[in-house]
Amino acid sequence: MSKNCSVIILILVGFLLAACDSLDPQEIRKRQHLPGKDFVADPQKGKVLFSDNCSRCHGTDARGTNHGPPLVHNIYRPGHHADISFHWAVKNGVKKHHWDFGDMPPIPNLTPEETGHIIAYIRKEQRTAGIQ
Repeated sequence: MSKNCSVIILILVGFLLAACDSLDPQEIRKRQHLPGKDFVADPQKGKVLFSDNCSRCHGTDARGTNHGPPLVHNIYRPGHHADISFHWAVKNGVKKHHWDFGDMPPIPNLTPEETGHIIAYIRKEQRTAGIQ
């Protein structure tokens, strides 16, 4: 490689790294469908939101129906499905991979904060069931 090409590559890499540093953390959170950094989840709010938005498929107690899998299940423990996977599922939907219920569509009307409350409710129910 010529010396000129090496210099151009180094300059381009420098610009790319500088661009990465200039991304606004709030914008990154928004793109990932995550609530703001000071958000505090409330499982009680999550229970109501879950009932209104998720229970038709996942059951009134998050233990599944004929239309969707149980979320109070070892497969969905935090060590296997981190909270961000729930945020991404709400934002983007999910292709079926553990169960044969079909794909989950995105839920566009749920905000990142509402999703955070729902996750807090699910995690509380999991802990109650002995799932850590």
